[in-house]
Amino acid sequence: MKALVYIGLKPGVLDPQGRTIARSLNDLGFDEVENAFQGKIIELTLSSTDTEAAEARVKAMCEKLLANTVIENYRIEIVTAE
Repeated sequence: MKALVYIGLKPGVLDPQGRTIARSLNDLGFDEVENAFQGKIIELTLSSTDTEAAEARVKAMCEKLLANTVIENYRIEIVTAE
C-alpha cells in the first residue's frame, strides 16, 4: 500500500514561493490566476496491510519528521493496491 502525504503552509504563514508562482503566471498571460500556494507531496510505499495502523504510523512520521507542524498542515491519503 502507499501513503500520500500532502503538506502545505498554514493560513497566515507567508508563502513567497507561491506569490512568485502567481506573479510569474500572470506575467506569462495567465491572468485568471489570483493566488498560488506552494507545497509538497511525499509518497511512501508501506509494507503494512492494515489501513488504520498504516495511517496512524504515517501520522506519527508527519508529527516527528515530515511536516513542521508549527507552520505546516498535512493531509494523509492511504492508497491500497487495486
